[in-house]
Amino acid sequence: MAKSVLKIGSRGSQLALWQANWVKSQLEQKGFQVEIVKIKTTGDKILDVPLAKVGGKGLFVKEIEEALLRNEIDLAVHSMKDVPSELPEPLHLAAIPKREDPRDALISRRSLRLADLPSGAKIGTSSLRRQAQLWAYRSDLDFAMLRGNLDTRLRKVAEGEFEAIILAAAGLHRMGWSDRITEYLSTDISLPAIGQGALGIECRREDREVNQQIAFLNDPETACTVTAERALLIRLEGGCQVPIAGYATLSGEEITLEGRVATLDGREMLRERQRAPISEAARLGTQVAESLLGKGADKILKAVYEGGRPPAPGTP
Repeated sequence: MAKSVLKIGSRGSQLALWQANWVKSQLEQKGFQVEIVKIKTTGDKILDVPLAKVGGKGLFVKEIEEALLRNEIDLAVHSMKDVPSELPEPLHLAAIPKREDPRDALISRRSLRLADLPSGAKIGTSSLRRQAQLWAYRSDLDFAMLRGNLDTRLRKVAEGEFEAIILAAAGLHRMGWSDRITEYLSTDISLPAIGQGALGIECRREDREVNQQIAFLNDPETACTVTAERALLIRLEGGCQVPIAGYATLSGEEITLEGRVATLDGREMLRERQRAPISEAARLGTQVAESLLGKGADKILKAVYEGGRPPAPGTP
């Protein structure tokens, strides 16, 4: 017998609720009754500490997964880049909808592009991946922690607390704030996070009914590229808060994956790009990771886990 109401677990931020409501509308168009259940996660509670210092994995999904395991909700909607490489055994990603723009975006107070920002400009970002890659490009910039919801971050740059901030373009598009973007950063400069721009819909493996009901939301091309990217992350044993980047693209029957691992100050940047048939997406991710490990990625990541945020380039 079909469930009378499908319950979606979501974080309570504006963006998270937009994403959950989008899934809700898709399901309602199929005739389902849907309710959104707001759940506060560890990452939402800790706003005054860099996430990389908090440690652990799944800072934005753990409590939502626990609600799934307790049968309090039927499915969860996550930003794919927040989903840890390993999920609790009873759970899985049942659908990955079509990806939004995966690039990073610069929002500049004075509408200056990245190359034109003054030396010493204060740039806000919560991501070590972005910081490392942008320091490799502009070692004269000053990076500072930026936490809070999208509207809070945008307000901070508008009020002059930062010269510019870096955000995921996808979130700005979804919220209708594309006009705030000064520049889309080339993937040559800032390769996206694993799964950036994609949503992950998680549910219980054993819940056949829900799995069938949400299957139509899966986009095979996005699922293929995200599979390759997550296989890279799994082999590198990386979490969401480390300087690992990975982005896959499709061309015909082939998939190309680029992966990067960087030191926190951006002085050392390991890169690897390979391609394979789309049927071998997961194997490709593992292969790219193996190549990065062969170049010394394990040593860089070990140092990141044992250390903290880096001094500015050039500081003793």
